[in-house]
Amino acid sequence: MAKQIPDLVATVRTGTGKGAARQARREGLVPGIVYGGGVDPMPINIPFNELLKKLKSGRFLSTLWNLKVEGTDDFRVICRNVQRDVVKDLPTHLDLMRLHRNTRISLFIHVEFTNEEEAPGLKKGGVLTVVRPEVELNVMAGEIPDQIVVDLTGREVGDVIHISDVDLPKGAKVTVDRDFVIANISAPSSLRSADEDEEEEIEEVAADEVEATEMKSEE
Repeated sequence: MAKQIPDLVATVRTGTGKGAARQARREGLVPGIVYGGGVDPMPINIPFNELLKKLKSGRFLSTLWNLKVEGTDDFRVICRNVQRDVVKDLPTHLDLMRLHRNTRISLFIHVEFTNEEEAPGLKKGGVLTVVRPEVELNVMAGEIPDQIVVDLTGREVGDVIHISDVDLPKGAKVTVDRDFVIANISAPSSLRSADEDEEEEIEEVAADEVEATEMKSEE
């Protein structure tokens, strides 16, 4: 299911260059640029507090935004980069790319694991190890999925979940041309310890048998 497109409100920034950008920051704004779509780049400002709130909500770079700029028609954008202060880690500039609904883009989508209570391997004490919490997909700009869902129903200890085991959202394609691992269910630590002890015991018995055979040969 595609996301509802949220609004991102901005104003046109008068002037360009470092001076105009510094002035915007002094006024509590974050400067940015909108490019693409076959039109000239548009310098903009976004209120710092509003941008920070959206960044803290997560998945800012994988969200399709409806950019609202006074004096222009609304249009869709996606953020391609957020520059941050190296000390305070606060946003100082952002790059937005103008998109059409049918534009295909590649971005990272969150992986959500469901029905953990229906996984026998987890009930036995197994541990879900997530190898890829996000997967890069090539999707239509108007059909960006909220997440990739991995159903753990029936999964046992030792099971390995590959990308081919997952039902991808309609129209989405994986950008990596191989069947990579998303997660696995490993044995509980207590069981692993018992297995290791058993292996050590087998190795000790085998070593004793070898030693006894060598002693007989010497006699």
